Amino acid sequence: MPIPIFNSVASFFLKRRISQIELFKDYPIEVQQEVLRKLIVYSVDTEIGKKFDFKTIRHYNDFKERVPIVAYEDIYDDIERNRKGEQNIFWRTSVKWFAKSSGTTNAKSKFIPISFESLDDCHYKAGKDMLSLYFNNNINSQLLAGKCLRLGGSRDIYENNSSYYGDLSAIIIDNLPFWAELSSTPSSKVSLIPEWEDKVQAIINESINERVTSFAGVPSWMLSLFQKVIEKTGKDNILEIWNNAEVYFHGGVSFEPYKSLYRNLFPSKDFKYFEIYNASEGFFAIQDQNNSDELLLMLDYGIFYEFIPTNGSEQEIVSIADVKLNVNYAMIITTNSGLWRYKIGDTIKFTCLNPLRLKVTGRTKHFINVFGEELVIENAEKALSVTADLTKAEISDYTVGPIYMGSKTKGAHEWLIEFKKEPQDIDKFIEILDLNLQSLNSDYEAKRHKNSTLQIPNIIIARKNLFYDWLASKNKLGGQNKIPRLSNSREYIDELIKMN
Repeated sequence: MPIPIFNSVASFFLKRRISQIELFKDYPIEVQQEVLRKLIVYSVDTEIGKKFDFKTIRHYNDFKERVPIVAYEDIYDDIERNRKGEQNIFWRTSVKWFAKSSGTTNAKSKFIPISFESLDDCHYKAGKDMLSLYFNNNINSQLLAGKCLRLGGSRDIYENNSSYYGDLSAIIIDNLPFWAELSSTPSSKVSLIPEWEDKVQAIINESINERVTSFAGVPSWMLSLFQKVIEKTGKDNILEIWNNAEVYFHGGVSFEPYKSLYRNLFPSKDFKYFEIYNASEGFFAIQDQNNSDELLLMLDYGIFYEFIPTNGSEQEIVSIADVKLNVNYAMIITTNSGLWRYKIGDTIKFTCLNPLRLKVTGRTKHFINVFGEELVIENAEKALSVTADLTKAEISDYTVGPIYMGSKTKGAHEWLIEFKKEPQDIDKFIEILDLNLQSLNSDYEAKRHKNSTLQIPNIIIARKNLFYDWLASKNKLGGQNKIPRLSNSREYIDELIKMN
């Protein structure tokens, strides 16, 4: 099919989708009730369906009272059975794909089941909706007259016991429908190159002469690619290379630290940024208005949502029918990949109830995720403990913040550590700490691979009693007040460095 004809047909169907989106905006409770009903009916004869007697569940209260809330650790053994070939555990159809995500307390990596239904009805549907909502806001867009430069699949797809695992982006690209492949660059073959440096060069070679009208990817990785493109071409900004570009779809990490860098890369007031909210477990929300920091919760992707106030208990869990404005909620999901009342670990707050729009506010655990590394507190504590033992050091206190990427520099983590007993060789301490972090967290390891996105950590040695003095300056001395260990901003670490 010639590209112009394809663009016209695609544009027509994308605009038709808006009426369906308007439907769930007008009837959110009814749409979510129907999603839950279908998930339960579809899974009646699975192991979990029999265990909790799905046949007799008639409404949400039955479901809430009968099915427990779980974290990854709670279903780890069943996921491992599934990965080894057993089926019909969580979901009726065969699940053979698993998205590799950052580790937990007891494992380096998580493996999130991905069903064919979730690929079609969630991830690919969301990709089309992302375009539909953009077109709805920008009726004169020429987006489909060119291609989307996508960046993902930083790992290869591996086979193990008749199941496959890899980054979610790699799974999505490896299974792309023809319409998405036609409108994307680079090719799937290039997108799935495992080595970052090789991939970047191949992307540049294959895409540099394409008519690129949009970009999609994690800000930290995309910035690294753009730096290489400018280095290779000698141009001053990306619009000098792809002058038809009009929008960047971003997600995965906070965009806040990167805004000024991207404005330099795209020096045009007409260039747009659209945020998405997705994870290995599903695709949840999309920015539906130009120049907005609110995301529309997508209610018909085969995901049923529940929310727990972060200052409350599991007994206070609510569906969308009872959420309130500006309350910080931990999000619980039930999905068409067979995750049932699963704690995703994210926190959100609703900024609008009609329609349901939200902002992502953080995680239920301390973490740092400026570059897509998803380093959680358990990883940091374990790595630091092992490193201290190996170097015969003793640690009193510490905090970690990001060193943001510059226009020509890569990011890093900066550790401010107060030692009770300093290591003999601080450079060796840094090297061992870095290796331990990589061994505990696969996402951190990927970002550190060949310094692709993250450079080796920087450590500043804190003076004696620095952290005590900092707490005292804020009138926060006492057992209930703690040092913020991991942060996505430099707010805490900069204050402490200034006092150091």
